Amino acid sequence: MEVISSVYHIISALFVFFVGFFISIKIGKRFNVRRIESVFLYVWHTFFSFFYLWYLLKSGGDAIKYFHAGSDWSGDLSVGTEAVESISALLVSGFGLSILGVFLVFNIFGQIGLVAFWGSLKQAVSGKAWWIRRLAAVIVFLPSVSFWSSALGKDALSFMAAGLALWASQDFSRRSPLMVFSVVVMFVVRPHMAGIMVIALTMASLMDSNVSLLRKLSLAVLAFAVAAALLPFALRYAGIGEVVDVESVTSYIEKRQSYNMDGGGGVDIASMSLPVKMFTYLFRPFIFEARNAFSLAAGADNIILLFLFVVGGFSMLRGKKSGLNENRTFMWAYSLGSWLVLAMTTANLGIALRQKWMFVPMLVFLLISVIGRSRVPVEPGQVSLERGL
Repeated sequence: MEVISSVYHIISALFVFFVGFFISIKIGKRFNVRRIESVFLYVWHTFFSFFYLWYLLKSGGDAIKYFHAGSDWSGDLSVGTEAVESISALLVSGFGLSILGVFLVFNIFGQIGLVAFWGSLKQAVSGKAWWIRRLAAVIVFLPSVSFWSSALGKDALSFMAAGLALWASQDFSRRSPLMVFSVVVMFVVRPHMAGIMVIALTMASLMDSNVSLLRKLSLAVLAFAVAAALLPFALRYAGIGEVVDVESVTSYIEKRQSYNMDGGGGVDIASMSLPVKMFTYLFRPFIFEARNAFSLAAGADNIILLFLFVVGGFSMLRGKKSGLNENRTFMWAYSLGSWLVLAMTTANLGIALRQKWMFVPMLVFLLISVIGRSRVPVEPGQVSLERGL
């Protein structure tokens, strides 16, 4: 398969690259990310887009199927896989992009999520000790963050939705349109995750003491209406059907676990207790389980995440708070709900490495924001840029 087969493919790929470059700088200002940081993040993220494409051409994968589907689009408009194929069709058949050009477009989606994630972490660690700020930087530059979100597929869009939702949840009153956009994007590629978002938003609204009873009722009615509209799509997408009972859900979970056993990352989670399933989903593979360079890198990433969870969890037990204005109810509800559902239905660690970044950015923010003590007073919703990370 040729990456580039014409002069137009070269020109169009360069055009998309520079569009992404300027978009990264432009949105970086919105997320209180300095220009040099935006540029560095974009170069880093784009490197993984090229690396992913190189690996894909050697080993194959879903992205090639999406690209070919874009070349021969059936015309179906739906969510999930069909949505990615529709976008691919627009880029391949509509604009004539090569697979490199399409990868660079999806790389922009992932970059938006990465900059939003970085801007959120900057706010969480502003004025704190140097090692906490360095930890935030290390997490944002973990290979597993950028690798999966830089390629043609669902992961780039879902990561963008997660990053934007994280940023919006730090100031709901001013950023509610961005939250709506995040839910819509997530629904397009993963409807069940959008449903969890809506449920989390409903819980956050009902538990907000600053919201009047009348507004709580209005928000609850609206949220339940949206959830009711999303539920049939999410159930059909998940493969459960529209009639939900204990038997159908149990059958679905067992089916998902057996499907996900395929491939080198399969583990037997059916006999594990729920806490062990959740731990396995988030923190495995360990380094000593590595069988190749990819699992070794994943194991190193997981050590850093485990360190954050231990230190952040200890800080929370000591009653430390972030001192920011974020909506932690939404973050916890979405993160724990997503973690629970995905851990129960995923037995393949390769899939887990990709999909956990739909909610891990919020867990990272929740934990790192309570570590240490801020040395510089920061107004809610504001970020001190006097000290770099």
